[in-house]
Amino acid sequence: MQARIGELAALLGGELIGDPGLSVERIGTLEAATPTTIAFLAHPRYQSQLAASAAGCVIVAPALREAAAARGAAIVCADPYLAFARLTQWWAARTRPAAVPGIHASAVVEPGAVIDASASIGALAFVGSGARIAAGAVVSAQAHVGAGASIGEGSVLKPRAMLAEGCRIGARAIVHGGAVIGADGFGFAPDHGRWEKIEQLGGVVIGDDVEIGANTCIDRGALDDTVIEDGVKLDNLIQIGHNVRVGAHSAFAGCVGVAGSAKIGRHCTAGGGAIILGHLELADHVHITAATVVTRSILKPGQYSGLFPIDDNASWEKNAATLKQLYTLRERLRALEKKT
Repeated sequence: MQARIGELAALLGGELIGDPGLSVERIGTLEAATPTTIAFLAHPRYQSQLAASAAGCVIVAPALREAAAARGAAIVCADPYLAFARLTQWWAARTRPAAVPGIHASAVVEPGAVIDASASIGALAFVGSGARIAAGAVVSAQAHVGAGASIGEGSVLKPRAMLAEGCRIGARAIVHGGAVIGADGFGFAPDHGRWEKIEQLGGVVIGDDVEIGANTCIDRGALDDTVIEDGVKLDNLIQIGHNVRVGAHSAFAGCVGVAGSAKIGRHCTAGGGAIILGHLELADHVHITAATVVTRSILKPGQYSGLFPIDDNASWEKNAATLKQLYTLRERLRALEKKT
């Protein structure tokens, strides 16, 4: 594919420096760019790569306008990273093959399912009785839509994704391969040394513009629904327990785990590997750093960490041993303070 940088500058609303007729054929990094590449510089610490880059055009912030102009064509945007994101969307829409409307001959569609004529049902996909697939939605090859489930307009289930019975996804969502939405939550009652299953009678309700990563699991509620609000972004290999509520426009990186009945506010983030224990509440705009374990509710916005710093093993073991003695040391200090 070829695109003229004058067209791209207009698309991004940026100031063009250079020949508007210059063509580029791909989006790439500064380091690996060729003269037919458009690249971007989002952070000043990578400015040293700018002059050496062979990119035909670079998207930069106003502060780097002169440096970019000295090396060649540029598009100056207030937020280069946001401009880059929008450019990738535009590029993908023109280079990726569109789904073909209709139902593949090998798909299984049970009686009572309602599928819009503009929707696409892929090879070996399954759509259960009473399910509803809205306009422009895509159920890819081998994906599963359970009985009574619904998929909103323009949403996509990638190959082998599963939307279990009675669960709902809003418009323009993307569910990547291997994701399971609506499996049973982890609910068991102890009974004389064994476990009695608690049937999970709720569902999962997912809002608009949500993206769910590969092999992520969102459990159905025990009684009420598990809820993922509008604009939430979940990375790969995330576990969302039953009856969790994740507020609008929150984002979690890979391997985050959220235990049952936790309530996450709006615009929250969690770094990779973070754990949020069950029945806790996080206020809006709470940001949890990677590998942190949240053991109490957080009711004030801000960034929170619970990491034990990495060290060589011998030092780490000594520090860990010291931590175990902190309570005893505190009591000894209090006793000394009383004596003085």
